[in-house]
Amino acid sequence: MSDNTFFYHEPWGILSVTSRQQPPSTPFAAQAIPFDEFLASGKLPDGYLTSEYVAQQFVERLVHYILSVPSGSYTMAQLSHLLEQLDPRAQVFFFKRLKETSPDSLKDFAPLYYGFMNEFHSLLFT
Repeated sequence: MSDNTFFYHEPWGILSVTSRQQPPSTPFAAQAIPFDEFLASGKLPDGYLTSEYVAQQFVERLVHYILSVPSGSYTMAQLSHLLEQLDPRAQVFFFKRLKETSPDSLKDFAPLYYGFMNEFHSLLFT
């Protein structure tokens, strides 16, 4: 916990007030995500996706990012390396969201899709 001391200038002098508050953390949904950096490195920082809910938010935003940036901004290999960092459920969720958001774009991601879905074939039909 940190101490924050604020000084107020009043006509009769300076008043100081010390507050013992934890700085508010910015919710994940309000944070900027450096997708270009993550795609370039193929890695997510350790502990970046702290829960399944945060991972789902990340995937939703990743889908919108890859559909909105100009072609050539990333490669399928870069996207594959980034997706490999995700939990298998988040990987499947990525392709589900991609299909729901832009069904026609799925053909552009077919090699990546079939590569990942091949890993989950036994899981999808049990």
